[in-house]
Amino acid sequence: MTAARPALLTCSGVSKHFGALAAVNNLSFELAEGEVLGIGGPNGAGKTTLFDVISGLNSATGGTVTFAGRDITELPPEAVCHLGIARTFQLNACFDSLSVRDNVRVAAYFGRENRRFSGLSVGAEVEAYASEALATVGLTGKDDRTAGALPVLDRKLLMLAGALATRPRLLLLDEPVGGLSPKETDQIMTVVRTIAASGVTIILIEHVMRFLVQLSTRVMIMHHGERIYEGSPRGLMLDRTVIDVYLGEGASQRLGKLMGERA
Repeated sequence: MTAARPALLTCSGVSKHFGALAAVNNLSFELAEGEVLGIGGPNGAGKTTLFDVISGLNSATGGTVTFAGRDITELPPEAVCHLGIARTFQLNACFDSLSVRDNVRVAAYFGRENRRFSGLSVGAEVEAYASEALATVGLTGKDDRTAGALPVLDRKLLMLAGALATRPRLLLLDEPVGGLSPKETDQIMTVVRTIAASGVTIILIEHVMRFLVQLSTRVMIMHHGERIYEGSPRGLMLDRTVIDVYLGEGASQRLGKLMGERA
């Protein structure tokens, strides 16, 4: 499926093999600027591996990844980040011994350019980016807390703030609400909606399907490294292959009810 608007990101025949295992197998899709693409699928479907390829953490073994008209297939992760792609991870990655603000300062300082000779101070511009990112995720007032002492929700928000501080055009969110309560999930949902409304394009991976379908403008379901569905969130609940492979009848009915209440 091709996005209606000009593509910000294009994956063309992307594959990633680990020996004989095809974690991602000849996958092609386009993402228009301003979209929110939700990716779901069983464990081992290749979702996080796809993120690793897009973000440069693992090079593709086949195909090409193009961002804003530039081939980024072989670029290292720091170069991909500097071009405007940021990501979060399933595990809450941060510098545990640093404060909340210092974590975000690091991202803002190094996130858009190489720093051969780091200065003694980060500067007003970096402080402004850090403050804006903290405010967006709701961590203002927790600046001086040690990151390692934060509860799970705040650690997830901190990782998201660090990604935002790099000023991305494309944000990759890998299971942003995994392990959270329904109330905490709703809080993250509000933050992601705010980010999307600001113009940042988003791809999110999530097993919590109500989060996925309520936020996404388009959904892709993967299985064994391949796409088995791509289309509207509403159509997801009617697709027989998705129901049999991933959702099951019960989840499909619950999501159908949720989408009906949303209409």
